[in-house]
Amino acid sequence: MELRDVRLHSYWRSSCSWRVRIGLALKGVPYRYVPVNLLEGQQLADAYAERSPLRQVPCLEWDGGRLTQSLAILRLLDALEGPALTPADPLLGARAWELAEMVNAGIQPLQNLHVLRAIDSFGQDRQAWGREVIARGFEAMEAIARRSAGRFCVGDAPSVADLCLVPQLYNARRFGVNLEPFETLRRVEAACEELPAFQAAHPDRQPDAPTS
Repeated sequence: MELRDVRLHSYWRSSCSWRVRIGLALKGVPYRYVPVNLLEGQQLADAYAERSPLRQVPCLEWDGGRLTQSLAILRLLDALEGPALTPADPLLGARAWELAEMVNAGIQPLQNLHVLRAIDSFGQDRQAWGREVIARGFEAMEAIARRSAGRFCVGDAPSVADLCLVPQLYNARRFGVNLEPFETLRRVEAACEELPAFQAAHPDRQPDAPTS
């Protein structure tokens, strides 16, 4: 399978979009970046909803196809030529997806923009909420990664688990989470940051990132 004329609808600081940018870079897939400003509500426009019915980023389009939801996109990318995003061993492969889902289902949705605005409407402290849900999720991830990690979350090659972890650590720092207890996660992050694909996908390097 080959993807042609690839467009990624993305927001520079969206952790879900970030995962996909890393995957595209690891696979060497060229793409055109299409910015969607979440703070301005561009994702809520009817025209965008035709692409992404949940009105979220990322959305990946190519000649003849379209896919939303970051882990679904990463599953597609994993089928392309290039470095595997899932370990070949069935149990290790499942472990990588387990860690990815802990971020995708158990951490990130609880501290995304939609939820934070709801927290604000309840008169609660969004920062405190974010710190709590991220720290709780990282405690579980650290316990699992401590047993499965080599240089990366699962063994010695980057996998979907690392693609999800690195953006979530960035978010954790924005919320002021104490990362000292999560030694394994921080060590894996440092290994990821040495790789050009992770460097190129960083929010600060995206065309819609603020210049100041």
